[in-house]
Amino acid sequence: MRRGWVVLFFVAVWGAGLAAPKRPGRDRAEFTPGVFDYYLLALSWSPEYCASPGGAREALQCGPGKRFGFVVHGLWPQFERGYPADCAAGEPVPPALVEQMLPLMPSPRLIQHEWRKHGTCTGLTPEAYFRLVRRARAAVRIPEEFEAPARQVYVTPDTIVTRFAAANRGLPPAAIRLRCRGRFLSEVRLCMTKDLGFRPCGAGVRDSCRAEAVIMQPLR
Repeated sequence: MRRGWVVLFFVAVWGAGLAAPKRPGRDRAEFTPGVFDYYLLALSWSPEYCASPGGAREALQCGPGKRFGFVVHGLWPQFERGYPADCAAGEPVPPALVEQMLPLMPSPRLIQHEWRKHGTCTGLTPEAYFRLVRRARAAVRIPEEFEAPARQVYVTPDTIVTRFAAANRGLPPAAIRLRCRGRFLSEVRLCMTKDLGFRPCGAGVRDSCRAEAVIMQPLR
């Protein structure tokens, strides 16, 4: 009988371990605003997002006549392995600041989310954080053929990386990571230093584009 209780005890402990939430990077108690190694600038391909169920509900970004290409998903503090998140109980982003950011991040809900989850980890005020987001986006040039395609673009992941590297002086391929939803390009991610120079990505930032050729949805 005792042996049976021992087995049940270890099964319960093992199961609890599986159910425990996985935290990014380090233990949340160690996350100190301003303590991180570099930034990751995530640029979402808006036509792909707008083709998803979530995008169908975002009229400001995906409604009739909204022809966005690459939009800012976020500017995320990173550790060399992992990343901090939700570092402080930040106040909501003021409406005037939300309005300023809409040309780059056409979703008030996204702007508020990015500040809470990532901006609070920078040690900056909302105004300073989103000013940095604007500077980071301005530092990146989109290759001409990817700015506003009128038809689907079929391209290899390596070609996307090569074109971005060629269009941006000092941007090494090791600083570029791609995200895909199946065969469709959803995001280009660029790793940047704290002063917004380009740098190689850390080990935890990986590609998710597995197809030999991926598809960029056209602007709608």
